[in-house]
Amino acid sequence: MSDVQQRIDQLVKSNPVVLFMKGTPQFPQCGFSGRAAQILKACGVDQYASVNVLADEEIRQGIKEYANWPTIPQLYVRGEFVGGSDIMREMYESGELAELLRQG
Repeated sequence: MSDVQQRIDQLVKSNPVVLFMKGTPQFPQCGFSGRAAQILKACGVDQYASVNVLADEEIRQGIKEYANWPTIPQLYVRGEFVGGSDIMREMYESGELAELLRQG
């Protein structure tokens, strides 16, 4: 495992909820990342780790390989990859995401 993959793995496994996004929850740098942060807030999740991939090019590329998922944002819950913005929206609308986040 490369250094960047180890850094990502550590972030994912040491935080119950991690959102890799463009920008920050307060200042998202793309609409999809903004939507992902809003969905977490709507699910009642106020405390989570966010990683601004625009601040670290290695993480920006490495996260795509880590989950074998080509787009950002990416949500991880308890070490497991959940999905990107569209999957989060679908899971939110069905109630699945709130249930997953409550299981913590």
